[in-house]
Amino acid sequence: MLPSSRPQKCCCRLESPQRNVEVAATMLRPALACCKLYISEARNAPALRAIERAAAALRPAAVLVNAFADDAYNRVGYTLVSPLAAGGGDPAAPPPLHRAAFGMVAAALEAVDLGAHAGAHPRLGVVDHIAFHPLAGAHLDDVAALTRAVAADIGDKLQVPTYLYGAAHREGRTLATIRRQLGYFTPTSPGEQWRGAPDASSLPVPPDAGPTTPSRSKGVVAIGATAWVDNYNVPVHTADVAAAKRIARAVSERGGGLRSVQAMGLAHGEGVAEVACNLLDPATVGAEQVQEKVRQLAAEQGLAVGEGYFTDFSQEKIVELYMQSAEVEASQQ
Repeated sequence: MLPSSRPQKCCCRLESPQRNVEVAATMLRPALACCKLYISEARNAPALRAIERAAAALRPAAVLVNAFADDAYNRVGYTLVSPLAAGGGDPAAPPPLHRAAFGMVAAALEAVDLGAHAGAHPRLGVVDHIAFHPLAGAHLDDVAALTRAVAADIGDKLQVPTYLYGAAHREGRTLATIRRQLGYFTPTSPGEQWRGAPDASSLPVPPDAGPTTPSRSKGVVAIGATAWVDNYNVPVHTADVAAAKRIARAVSERGGGLRSVQAMGLAHGEGVAEVACNLLDPATVGAEQVQEKVRQLAAEQGLAVGEGYFTDFSQEKIVELYMQSAEVEASQQ
């Protein structure tokens, strides 16, 4: 069974010790990178098993260290870790992280139909978002090159319009920018839901790879390379999504709030909304500050909040999980 970063486990990261950082750095040999894939499906167990089998095919070279499924959003986030170097075998073959990510995308496109999807989280496609991050010993430029290669394969071989962002894009376009251009943040169904496939007749911005017209069953993919980003969500005890949106706007840098924080207000089950945040510089503005800011803003509207949670492990924990897996594999050889 995969490690799970369910809320009750992730929240302990707020006071995590630094010892694991030192241990992992000491043990680490190769430069590592991680790939986070966000799939627009969390309720179809056979589809998720097919996607996870595709990742397992590259083990131990690439290791799936986390899966975080959210039923209300109908969305799952996967975290892959692998050395950047190709390692053994065919030196001309793409690195394991490239092959594992591509395999998971191909499996998702085969198993999931965007036209049948519904959930409370925005999405652009079956594979909504792919983020590559350098871990210990890796450089962003190297990860960006890997990202561009994966994007080209997804666009050309799988025939999905693919948009680059971050260091992988020639002008450093942000993920938020391309999402706004493609209408990501506008619900397509009553009740603050996203349902069915978006309009496939045209794209307002030409993709960086793949066809210029998306398939209704696949949608499009945004894929980029950046420094580490934390995803931290804070429940707000209200059915009023508009109130959560006001809080999200005020907490975000774009709305005059916390620097390097992006936020959305979303429905998240019966009688609960959520402020879903991207922390673009978590070493400077972390979860504690976000939690307190959301609490203050909610209190001004007479609302209470719950304890926030991360949707993935920390960088240090991800490296630790990978190293543990590598040690187990080595001991079995």
